[in-house]
Amino acid sequence: MRTSLIFGLSIFALPTVSQQIWDIWQTTWERSKLFTSLAPSSPINFVTPGPIGSADIVINDGTLYQSIVGFGGSLTDSAALTLNNLKTKNSGNYWNLLQYMFTTTDGANAAGLNYIRVPIGASDFSANLYSLDDTSGDTSFNNFNINNVPSYVFSVLKDIQSTNSLIKIHLLPWSPTMKCSSIDPTYLLKAVQGFQSKGFPIYAISIQNEPQNSNPTYPTCTMSADVEGQIGTTLRNLLNSNGLSSVKIVGYEHNWTTLVLIRYNCAFTGVSFHCYAGSVSNQDQFHNAFPSKAIYFTECAGTIGSDWWSDIKLMVMETPSCLVRTAAAAMGCRPMVTVNSDGSYSFNQEFYSMAQASKAIIPKDAGGPYGQRIGVTVGGSLSWALRVGAYVTGRVSSSDWLRYSIVVLNWDDSASTTWNPQPVTTTIEFRGMQATYTFPVGVTTLWWFAPATGNAASARGVPGFQNATSPDAIKATTYNTTNSVRSNSMRIKV
Repeated sequence: MRTSLIFGLSIFALPTVSQQIWDIWQTTWERSKLFTSLAPSSPINFVTPGPIGSADIVINDGTLYQSIVGFGGSLTDSAALTLNNLKTKNSGNYWNLLQYMFTTTDGANAAGLNYIRVPIGASDFSANLYSLDDTSGDTSFNNFNINNVPSYVFSVLKDIQSTNSLIKIHLLPWSPTMKCSSIDPTYLLKAVQGFQSKGFPIYAISIQNEPQNSNPTYPTCTMSADVEGQIGTTLRNLLNSNGLSSVKIVGYEHNWTTLVLIRYNCAFTGVSFHCYAGSVSNQDQFHNAFPSKAIYFTECAGTIGSDWWSDIKLMVMETPSCLVRTAAAAMGCRPMVTVNSDGSYSFNQEFYSMAQASKAIIPKDAGGPYGQRIGVTVGGSLSWALRVGAYVTGRVSSSDWLRYSIVVLNWDDSASTTWNPQPVTTTIEFRGMQATYTFPVGVTTLWWFAPATGNAASARGVPGFQNATSPDAIKATTYNTTNSVRSNSMRIKV
C-alpha cells in the first residue's frame, strides 16, 4: 500500500488539496491479482466533473447507515488443531498466515480480520464429544471446567490475539451438556467467565447454534423460540449482575427460511443468520420490523470443488464459513485457508472475498473506529455490471481527514451467453468532484481521504449494530440501523 504524505496532515494545513486515490487492492476473476496492492505510481485525482463513464458511482457521505463490527471466521476445534500442528511443523508459515489474515496495522499487507466465532464444547468439527460440565446431578455447575476445551484452542486464540488485539470473540454451543436436555443460562455464564479467565474478553454469546437443526451424526439441539427467549432473559440478568453487561446476546443463529416469534426482545442485541436455505434478501424483513437491532451473518460454508469466480461473486453479495482446515478434509465445508501436510498453505476464495471487504473498514488509527456504511448509487449504461458498497472510517484526531472507501464487484463477464469479461470505465462522484477508474472483472477496494463535513463528522466512533462474519457478508451491510425502540415482541422473518 502506498500512503501519500498529505493523508497524515491536518486539513487546516492543506485547505486547497483535492482528494486523491492512492490505495487500491484487487482480486481479479482469472486470479492474476489476489488481494493485491496495486500501489499506483501517481494518484488518481478528483477533478472538476466531466462526462460520466459507462458506470457512474455517486457517493453520498451525508447519508450514514450502520457501523461494521467486522469480518472473520469460526475457530472450531479442528481449525485450532490444524493451526497448532502447522505451528509445530513450520512456525514461520504459521505466523505469516496469522499476520496476513489478522493484522490491522495501517499500511500492512494483511486483511485485518477481527471476528472469531468459537464453539462452547464439541461441534461437528471436533475430534471428541465433550462439554464443559457433564457431571450428573451438578445443577449448580460446580464441576464446570473450562479446561475441557482443548488447550490448542486457547493457544491459537492467544496467538491471534497477539497479532490483532481488536479481535471480537463470539461464543455459542452446538448442544447442551451431556447431562442436560437444554442449554442452562448458568452454563453459558460460566463459559463467558471461563474464557475471560484465560485472557479473552468476550464480545457476544448465542444461546444455541441452529436451533431448528436436529442431526444425530454431530452435536445439535432443537429449541423453540420461546425457550430461547426465556434462556436469553435469564442469561442477560446473570451477565449484568456479574459485571458482564457489555457482552451481547445474539439470537436465532439459523437460516433465512423460517418465521419465528421471539418475545423477550430486550435481552437480545439482535439476531444472526446462516445461508443454507432461503434468501439473504429476507433479512430486510427483520430489519424493517426492528431497525435498532443488530443483524449478524455468521455461517455460510463454501463447497469444495465449486467454481472459483462464481463463488467470489456469490460471496461478495452473500458470503461463507470455516476458518481453516487440512487438505485431507472431506468434501463439504471449504475453509478460508487450506493447510497441507508439508506445512505449506493456500488461501481460498472465502478469504479473498472477505479480505477485500475487511480492508475497506479496518481502523485507520490505532484505537480508532471501524468503518460505517454511507450512501451510494450507481448510474450509467453499465450500472448493472457493478455492485458497490461505500464506507467512511472515523479518525482519532478531529483534525485528521476521514477515510472514504468503496468495494466494487464488476461481474460483467457475459457468463450467461459467451464468456467475455469486460472492464468497466467508471466515474466516481464525491462532493462535486469526479475521479475516473476502470474496474476489471473482479473485486476492487480503493479509498481516499477528505475532511469531515456535515453528517460525515458524526462518523467518528459511532457504535455499530451490523456485523458480517464467518466469513460474513458484504450483502449484510445493506441494512440501516436507528435508535428507535420497538415493542417487547421480536418478530423475525427469514
